[in-house]
Amino acid sequence: MASFSYEVFTTVVAKKTFFAAAKVLNVTPSAVSHSINQLEKELGFPIFIRHRTGVQLTDEGQRILPIIQQILNTEDRLMQEAADIKGLNSGLIRIGAFSSVCVNWLPDIIRSFRRQYPNIEIQIMQGTFNEIVERVRIGSIDIGFSSLPVKDPLIVTPLIKDPIYCITPKEFIPKNGIYVTDGDIGRRKFILQQIDYDKDTKAALDRYQVTPNSIFYSIDDQSIIAMVESGLGLGILPDLALDKLTGAVNHYPFSSPFYRTLCLVTNKVQAQTPATQHMLLEIEAYLQDRYGDKYLG
Repeated sequence: MASFSYEVFTTVVAKKTFFAAAKVLNVTPSAVSHSINQLEKELGFPIFIRHRTGVQLTDEGQRILPIIQQILNTEDRLMQEAADIKGLNSGLIRIGAFSSVCVNWLPDIIRSFRRQYPNIEIQIMQGTFNEIVERVRIGSIDIGFSSLPVKDPLIVTPLIKDPIYCITPKEFIPKNGIYVTDGDIGRRKFILQQIDYDKDTKAALDRYQVTPNSIFYSIDDQSIIAMVESGLGLGILPDLALDKLTGAVNHYPFSSPFYRTLCLVTNKVQAQTPATQHMLLEIEAYLQDRYGDKYLG
């Protein structure tokens, strides 16, 4: 089985301090320090820079992180295969998703999955598109929801085309009553969530010549709705994000349609574990049922 020092290493990377890693691993901080020192001795180079407030990976540590994570993932795959052969269907699935998937898709997917596989543990990590892709690449999560394009050499499965809408106060009505045009937008302010200010949103802003000084930033999607409702500006949100948001606002398509293509990302090692394969099938079944012919998978 993989060396315990590999698990210590990846836990320290995740928790940023020996003390926090020790709490997760249920060992003493001195045991964590000893394990890291032994690993550095075996490798022949330092893997962490120690600071007063914690640790930081060296360049060499950055290079070996995905390799060590892959070793741990391969061992997990072995244990899952053994459990699957014995009919236990146990294991762990780590899913990375952005906020609207966490809110609108995952509750139903996980509820259905747990009915079939109660012994498989599920962990959820919420993040941005880029964070999720990077974590899938190094193997710290097994399945990620992101948006095309994905440049990393991963297994990428398109899911749906998610239309992007202009969010307006309730009293705002486009001149043609159907979609928003250049004349409707003019010099109006726009409110965006800065952390998810992605290429598809930028394409819409560029098309309608919205300048950076006309953009306000908000904390999350619900905050955008509240600010638009108060008349502070217009918003841009995809259809999935609107699904469970509330507020006295309208949403209209743009005269030039925009959408983002949502996708699943996995790496070649993790895609082969039984637990991951079970979950991928569950996700496919859910989206096929929800979107029908619009599902791209």
